[in-house]
Amino acid sequence: MTLFLKQPSLYHALGQDDGIRALVERFYELMESLPEASTIRAMHPTDLSSSIEKLYMFLVGRFGGPNLYIERHGHPRLRQKHMPFAIDTAGAAAWMACMSQALKEQVEDEELRSYVETFLGGVADFMKNRPDQTS
Repeated sequence: MTLFLKQPSLYHALGQDDGIRALVERFYELMESLPEASTIRAMHPTDLSSSIEKLYMFLVGRFGGPNLYIERHGHPRLRQKHMPFAIDTAGAAAWMACMSQALKEQVEDEELRSYVETFLGGVADFMKNRPDQTS
C-alpha cells in the first residue's frame, strides 16, 4: 500500500491548504509562461487572482478538505461555467500540460501524482465543449 493511501484524504496527502495552494499557484505560473498554454491563458482575465482562488477552493473541497468553493459560490457546475469558452482537445491538453508540470514539481509521491493527474485528466476531458478543428 502506498503511503498516500494511508492519509485520511487526498487533501491531506497533497499537503492540505499549503500544498494545494502551492500546486495551484505553480499551475497558473506555468499557464503564464508555457507557449503551448497561450490559448487557455487567453480565456482567463488579465488578473489571475480570482481564478487562482477559485481553483484552489475547488480542489480543497474536491480532495476532501473543507468545501470552500461550495460555501462561497454554490455547486461548481464546471461544464456550465466553462461553456462560454471554446474548449477542444487541444485546450484540454494545454490545461493538462500546465497541471502535469505543476504536479511533477509539487508532488513527490509518484503514485499520488499519477492518481491526481489521472483524475484531473478526466476533468479536463469532461470540460471539452467544442469539436476539434480540422485542417
